Amino acid sequence: MSATRLRLRRARDPARGKTAENNDASAGAKKKNYRDRIAGLLDRFKKNLEPIDTFVKGFQTPTNAAFTQQAAVAANEGLKQSAAASGTSAASGNLLTEAAGTVVSGMDAYKNMKDAKKYESGAGHHTAKKKARSKGADTVVGSAGSGSYSAAIAKEVTKIQKAADAAVASEASGIASASIGAVKGIRSVFRVGGAARKYKQVKNLGDPHLVHAGSLARLNESREHADWAAAEAYVALDAYWNHEGQGRLELISEAVDAAWEAMGEARDAAESLRRAERDVEMLSTVQGYAKKKQLAKMGKETVGGGGESTKAAAGVVTAVAAGTVGLASNPVGWGLAGAGAGLVLGVTMYKALRAATKRYEEVHHPERWAPEGETPAEAASRKESLKHALKFWKKVSKGERQAMAREIYALAAGPDISGSGSTTAEMRESARALLIALKSGPAKHKLEPGAWAETLNDPARSTEWVKEIAEQLASG
Repeated sequence: MSATRLRLRRARDPARGKTAENNDASAGAKKKNYRDRIAGLLDRFKKNLEPIDTFVKGFQTPTNAAFTQQAAVAANEGLKQSAAASGTSAASGNLLTEAAGTVVSGMDAYKNMKDAKKYESGAGHHTAKKKARSKGADTVVGSAGSGSYSAAIAKEVTKIQKAADAAVASEASGIASASIGAVKGIRSVFRVGGAARKYKQVKNLGDPHLVHAGSLARLNESREHADWAAAEAYVALDAYWNHEGQGRLELISEAVDAAWEAMGEARDAAESLRRAERDVEMLSTVQGYAKKKQLAKMGKETVGGGGESTKAAAGVVTAVAAGTVGLASNPVGWGLAGAGAGLVLGVTMYKALRAATKRYEEVHHPERWAPEGETPAEAASRKESLKHALKFWKKVSKGERQAMAREIYALAAGPDISGSGSTTAEMRESARALLIALKSGPAKHKLEPGAWAETLNDPARSTEWVKEIAEQLASG
């Protein structure tokens, strides 16, 4: 049915038109649901492959290179065939993991591109846009990586078949490996640079204890004045109690009211000082955490990028050796490949151990990072916690980073947000400066400063903001 005829039918029968629209919306929702389910299944499939992929990259591939080197030196055709067969299986496993990851990244990039267009501005827009860009780059790199593993499979197959063009295949594989290693190494350099700039911007905010020393001193002075006023009001009250003249009860009543008001002001001043001191401590804590996260990212990217660059050098050596002396002994390429694999494996193992520890704490100590005012879940036993820690496909949803994001938002949010009404203007300004340093400022959200501040004071956007801050703490 044409669009024109459909519009005419809707005009004649509004109820039918509305039903058709509802059906269209339902079909769209089902399509989105299927897409999300497929993406989720592929993501879990990829995560289930990752431990095998890590073993292959860290152990099997360098070991294959060692046996290939030994076979070349000893002219052992049987060993060469076995190493080639093992290399084929290793590259096939790498290809399967890389291809699944590439598809998931592509679907994530598409989804976040649509989300960025839907939000247009604000925290939700920035989070989606940043993820779309990152996942898009992952898709490109993953596609190149899949090509590299395909070339590696072809290289090993030609060795098994003793094909005449084995040297050509080895050279092509080396070039492909060198290219993808170089791309990943360069990407790590950019990530290190981004993390370094963010670290410097947070550091330039200064120590909150020093920055807010003046405002704390003024609050303390106000508290002292309020305490003195309360003391004087009680002295006056005592004097009126001893007064025997006319109107004694009226004077006492006024003195009681004055004393009560003075005590209330003293209590409010003391509470304001305590709140400000607590906020300064929290701001110091979250700034320290933000710097620690950027330092950790720089370290991981430096080591991981160094490993990829070393693997790229190994690919160059392999390509040169294949192009000049055929498939002769290549101890330099073997050594570089082993060193690069070791560095990448070290970073992977570190990340896996950290993630497992966080998953363990999430269920064994749920009270540690539970939101303020929320009743934490019942703590799981050690056995159950260990089982949860081994579920490497699950992300941590209630960890330290999410808790720090909530604290930063509470400090930066406006007075309409629950728990943020008593934050001083100076403290709120410092917390918002931290958001700008974390690349969550007005310019990144495509908003004017006033409109940006309004989003911080909008309870409907609190969830978006906490998610945005958590993402920015983790990224460079």
